Amino acid sequence: MKHSIDRALVYIALLLWSIVVSTSHAALPQVIDGEPLPSLAPMLEGVLPTVVNISTTTRIDMDDHPLMQDPFFRQYFPQQQQSNSLGSGVIVDSENGYILTNHHVIDQADEITVTTNDGRSLVATLVGSDQDSDVAVIQVSDGDLVAIQVGQSNQLRVGDFVVAIGSPFGLSQTVTSGIVSALGRSGLGIEGYEDFIQTDASINPGNSGGALVNLRGELVGINTAILSRGGGSVGIGLSIPVDMVASLMQQLIEFGDIRRGLLGVAMQDLTPQLAEAFDIPGKRGAVVSEVISGSAAEDIGMRSGDVIVKFNDTRIDDSADLRNAVGLLRAGDRGVVEFYREGRLYSEKVVIKDLEQIAAGSDQPNANDRFAGATFEEVQSSESGQRGVRVKKIEPGSPAAQTGIEAGDIVYTINKVRIESIEVLKSVNDQVDGVLLVKLIRDNRPLFLVVQ
Repeated sequence: MKHSIDRALVYIALLLWSIVVSTSHAALPQVIDGEPLPSLAPMLEGVLPTVVNISTTTRIDMDDHPLMQDPFFRQYFPQQQQSNSLGSGVIVDSENGYILTNHHVIDQADEITVTTNDGRSLVATLVGSDQDSDVAVIQVSDGDLVAIQVGQSNQLRVGDFVVAIGSPFGLSQTVTSGIVSALGRSGLGIEGYEDFIQTDASINPGNSGGALVNLRGELVGINTAILSRGGGSVGIGLSIPVDMVASLMQQLIEFGDIRRGLLGVAMQDLTPQLAEAFDIPGKRGAVVSEVISGSAAEDIGMRSGDVIVKFNDTRIDDSADLRNAVGLLRAGDRGVVEFYREGRLYSEKVVIKDLEQIAAGSDQPNANDRFAGATFEEVQSSESGQRGVRVKKIEPGSPAAQTGIEAGDIVYTINKVRIESIEVLKSVNDQVDGVLLVKLIRDNRPLFLVVQ
């Protein structure tokens, strides 16, 4: 009898709870203090037309594949294949048709197609692209476009609400929301210049190049990557700050590439031990390990052992901060660098130079420049984090062309010296008068060249 009463009481309690829940749902207020419930819909109505889907087609020449050397296989397989990819973009200039996206979205694309929010398919052309920052600008000729309002990423704070918009897995106009989880993320080995906004707004494959906006609908970042072991979103998305993007965009439109200036120093992070040894307050900064001959740093008398703590208005906590701050400048731009030397703070005005100006002003020997006519760029593996030097371009008929190196080669070692930067490559080349044994990585395979 007691068990029957207990069961009855449980049934009554469950019935009362269901009535309360159903009543509370039915009575959910439509307004609070006279205001409608908060919604992102009004803001998104203005932003969604500014975000586009980008699809690319890349034609791959199969003639170099070993199987294609056999006539038997050539008759059954096409000599050219197509590769397709998807991404996102943001309209930033409706009058000129400029669209921001990531370099890796359009890299090596033969055809670029933009699909707008209202379903139009437009052919786009590449205006300019920069691999180191993973930023690109494309252009469409259709004038009926809506541009996004550009905000200021330097006003963001950790905890601010943000919204990510893009085309994950080809699903266009997908909106996710979250907060700013961290600012100034660097040292991840994803790009050459890293100053990421980290967010927990879901970012998935296909979101690359899409918009990260604040609750006012202003562009604050370009979504570029996720940190994930399985390839899906786990709440760690990365966006390039719009302040960095805006500076790069102007150069891409004007020149088609980025003409970065250099301070001309080799750097390392300031460790607590070094901070104590150099008597640096605040335990932060970038230590100058070497000053390049002919550089802007040499012009103002910088020395090995100086600790840079500020460049223009940017506080320098580590070497990545300095690299990012200087990397946004062109040759001829002026700056102010603050650094400690023997416990004393110095402030010097500096005029930034490019590689050609540094080489022209260098007093290092350069008679044996076997790589004249080659353009190099520094790269970093996203998997291992190792840095290297890639051959970007070779001038026909130049001394570099006679060595046998080709565009796309990664210079791995020279005379068994690991080549991790352009400065190291130049130093080894200048110091060795005899034969160079060059180890390259070409098409993911090692190759040795003997260079006279």
